[in-house]
Amino acid sequence: MLIKTVFSGFGGQGVLSMGYCLAYGAMLEGKNVTYLPSYGAEVRGGTANCTISISDEEIASPVASEPEFVVAMNQPSLIKFQNQLQSGGLLMLNASLIDTSPTRGDIEIVEVPATRLAEEMGNSRVANMIMLGSFIKMSNLVSFEMLMEHLKEILGEGKTRLLKLNKDALTTGYNYI
Repeated sequence: MLIKTVFSGFGGQGVLSMGYCLAYGAMLEGKNVTYLPSYGAEVRGGTANCTISISDEEIASPVASEPEFVVAMNQPSLIKFQNQLQSGGLLMLNASLIDTSPTRGDIEIVEVPATRLAEEMGNSRVANMIMLGSFIKMSNLVSFEMLMEHLKEILGEGKTRLLKLNKDALTTGYNYI
Protein backbone atom coordinates (compact mmCIF):
# COMPACT_ATOMS: atom_id res chain seq x y z
CA MET A 1 0.00 0.00 0.00
CA LEU A 2 1.37 3.40 -1.03
CA ILE A 3 -0.86 6.37 -0.24
CA LYS A 4 0.01 9.94 -1.20
CA THR A 5 -1.62 13.03 0.25
CA VAL A 6 -1.28 16.74 -0.55
CA PHE A 7 -2.11 19.44 1.99
CA SER A 8 -2.26 22.94 0.50
CA GLY A 9 -3.17 26.48 1.53
CA PHE A 10 -1.81 29.93 2.29
CA GLY A 11 1.46 30.22 4.18
CA GLY A 12 0.58 30.74 7.83
CA GLN A 13 -2.44 28.39 7.79
CA GLY A 14 -0.42 25.55 9.30
CA VAL A 15 -0.50 23.41 6.18
CA LEU A 16 3.06 22.16 6.67
CA SER A 17 2.27 21.38 10.33
CA MET A 18 -0.71 19.30 9.25
CA GLY A 19 1.49 17.26 6.94
CA TYR A 20 4.21 16.91 9.56
CA CYS A 21 1.71 15.63 12.14
CA LEU A 22 0.37 13.06 9.68
CA ALA A 23 3.85 11.93 8.64
CA TYR A 24 5.14 11.72 12.22
CA GLY A 25 2.03 9.82 13.31
CA ALA A 26 2.45 7.29 10.50
CA MET A 27 6.11 6.90 11.42
CA LEU A 28 5.15 6.20 15.05
CA GLU A 29 2.89 3.43 13.73
CA GLY A 30 5.89 1.81 12.01
CA LYS A 31 5.05 2.87 8.45
CA ASN A 32 7.49 4.17 5.87
CA VAL A 33 7.00 7.88 5.34
CA THR A 34 8.20 10.78 3.21
CA TYR A 35 7.34 14.41 3.89
CA LEU A 36 8.03 16.95 1.15
CA PRO A 37 7.19 20.57 2.05
CA SER A 38 7.00 23.32 -0.57
CA TYR A 39 6.39 27.02 -0.02
CA GLY A 40 6.96 30.27 -1.83
CA ALA A 41 9.43 32.94 -0.75
CA GLU A 42 6.58 34.93 0.80
CA VAL A 43 5.77 32.13 3.26
CA ARG A 44 3.03 33.81 5.38
CA GLY A 45 0.28 34.70 2.92
CA GLY A 46 1.98 32.98 -0.02
CA THR A 47 1.16 29.47 -1.14
CA ALA A 48 2.35 26.44 0.77
CA ASN A 49 1.82 22.73 0.29
CA CYS A 50 3.32 19.45 1.31
CA THR A 51 3.18 15.91 0.06
CA ILE A 52 3.10 13.02 2.48
CA SER A 53 3.67 9.48 1.25
CA ILE A 54 2.81 6.60 3.57
CA SER A 55 3.59 2.99 2.77
CA ASP A 56 4.13 -0.45 4.24
CA GLU A 57 7.13 -0.77 1.92
CA GLU A 58 10.07 1.41 0.97
CA ILE A 59 9.05 4.58 -0.88
CA ALA A 60 10.83 5.21 -4.19
CA SER A 61 9.74 8.81 -4.76
CA PRO A 62 8.11 11.45 -2.54
CA VAL A 63 6.48 13.18 -5.54
CA ALA A 64 2.71 12.77 -5.81
CA SER A 65 1.57 13.34 -9.39
CA GLU A 66 -1.78 11.64 -8.68
CA PRO A 67 -2.41 11.66 -4.92
CA GLU A 68 -5.23 9.69 -3.34
CA PHE A 69 -6.05 12.60 -1.02
CA VAL A 70 -5.97 16.39 -1.38
CA VAL A 71 -6.79 18.85 1.39
CA ALA A 72 -7.36 22.39 0.10
CA MET A 73 -7.45 25.08 2.76
CA ASN A 74 -8.17 27.94 0.31
CA GLN A 75 -9.47 28.71 -3.20
CA PRO A 76 -6.07 28.84 -4.99
CA SER A 77 -5.25 25.40 -3.58
CA LEU A 78 -8.49 23.96 -4.91
CA ILE A 79 -7.76 25.37 -8.34
CA LYS A 80 -4.18 24.09 -8.34
CA PHE A 81 -4.65 20.59 -6.95
CA GLN A 82 -8.16 19.36 -7.80
CA ASN A 83 -7.06 18.08 -11.22
CA GLN A 84 -4.03 16.26 -9.81
CA LEU A 85 -6.21 14.12 -7.54
CA GLN A 86 -6.67 10.64 -8.92
CA SER A 87 -10.12 9.50 -10.03
CA GLY A 88 -12.01 8.14 -7.04
CA GLY A 89 -9.82 10.16 -4.65
CA LEU A 90 -10.93 12.28 -1.71
CA LEU A 91 -10.88 16.08 -1.85
CA MET A 92 -11.36 17.83 1.49
CA LEU A 93 -12.17 21.53 1.39
CA ASN A 94 -12.06 24.30 3.97
CA ALA A 95 -15.60 25.43 3.19
CA SER A 96 -15.03 28.66 5.14
CA LEU A 97 -12.58 29.96 2.52
CA ILE A 98 -13.62 28.17 -0.67
CA ASP A 99 -16.66 29.59 -2.40
CA THR A 100 -16.78 27.57 -5.61
CA SER A 101 -17.47 23.92 -6.17
CA PRO A 102 -14.86 21.62 -7.68
CA THR A 103 -15.34 20.95 -11.38
CA ARG A 104 -14.83 17.19 -11.17
CA GLY A 105 -17.54 14.60 -10.73
CA ASP A 106 -15.31 11.54 -10.34
CA ILE A 107 -14.03 12.27 -6.83
CA GLU A 108 -15.45 12.31 -3.31
CA ILE A 109 -15.73 15.81 -1.84
CA VAL A 110 -15.98 16.59 1.86
CA GLU A 111 -16.48 20.16 3.02
CA VAL A 112 -15.41 21.18 6.51
CA PRO A 113 -15.88 24.81 7.66
CA ALA A 114 -12.53 24.62 9.47
CA THR A 115 -11.90 28.35 9.78
CA ARG A 116 -15.40 29.04 11.10
CA LEU A 117 -15.14 26.20 13.61
CA ALA A 118 -11.74 27.50 14.74
CA GLU A 119 -13.13 31.00 15.19
CA GLU A 120 -15.95 29.53 17.29
CA MET A 121 -13.26 27.94 19.45
CA GLY A 122 -11.70 31.38 19.89
CA ASN A 123 -8.57 30.90 17.80
CA SER A 124 -8.66 30.88 13.99
CA ARG A 125 -5.10 29.50 13.90
CA VAL A 126 -6.30 25.98 14.79
CA ALA A 127 -8.28 25.57 11.56
CA ASN A 128 -5.47 23.30 10.38
CA MET A 129 -5.89 20.96 13.34
CA ILE A 130 -9.65 20.87 12.86
CA MET A 131 -9.12 19.90 9.22
CA LEU A 132 -6.50 17.33 10.22
CA GLY A 133 -8.94 15.73 12.67
CA SER A 134 -11.57 15.44 9.93
CA PHE A 135 -8.96 14.14 7.48
CA ILE A 136 -7.82 11.43 9.90
CA LYS A 137 -11.39 10.23 10.34
CA MET A 138 -12.04 10.15 6.57
CA SER A 139 -8.71 8.61 5.53
CA ASN A 140 -7.94 6.18 8.38
CA LEU A 141 -4.25 6.61 7.52
CA VAL A 142 -3.25 6.91 11.19
CA SER A 143 -4.97 6.22 14.48
CA PHE A 144 -6.68 9.26 15.99
CA GLU A 145 -6.06 7.93 19.50
CA MET A 146 -2.34 7.45 18.80
CA LEU A 147 -2.06 10.97 17.39
CA MET A 148 -3.77 12.44 20.46
CA GLU A 149 -1.54 10.42 22.78
CA HIS A 150 1.67 11.57 21.06
CA LEU A 151 0.66 15.12 20.08
CA LYS A 152 2.98 16.76 22.61
CA GLU A 153 5.92 14.82 21.17
CA ILE A 154 4.86 15.55 17.57
CA LEU A 155 4.37 19.30 18.08
CA GLY A 156 7.49 19.69 20.20
CA GLU A 157 8.21 21.45 23.47
CA GLY A 158 7.65 24.91 21.98
CA LYS A 159 3.94 24.19 21.53
CA THR A 160 3.29 22.72 24.98
CA ARG A 161 1.21 25.73 26.07
CA LEU A 162 -1.08 25.15 23.05
CA LEU A 163 -1.44 21.40 23.56
CA LYS A 164 -4.99 21.47 24.99
CA LEU A 165 -6.20 23.87 22.28
CA ASN A 166 -4.70 21.67 19.54
CA LYS A 167 -6.19 18.51 21.05
CA ASP A 168 -9.58 20.21 21.29
CA ALA A 169 -9.29 21.31 17.65
CA LEU A 170 -8.36 17.79 16.48
CA THR A 171 -11.34 16.41 18.39
CA THR A 172 -13.66 19.06 16.92
CA GLY A 173 -12.59 18.12 13.40
CA TYR A 174 -12.77 14.39 14.06
CA ASN A 175 -16.27 14.69 15.50
CA TYR A 176 -17.46 17.01 12.73
CA ILE A 177 -17.45 14.14 10.23
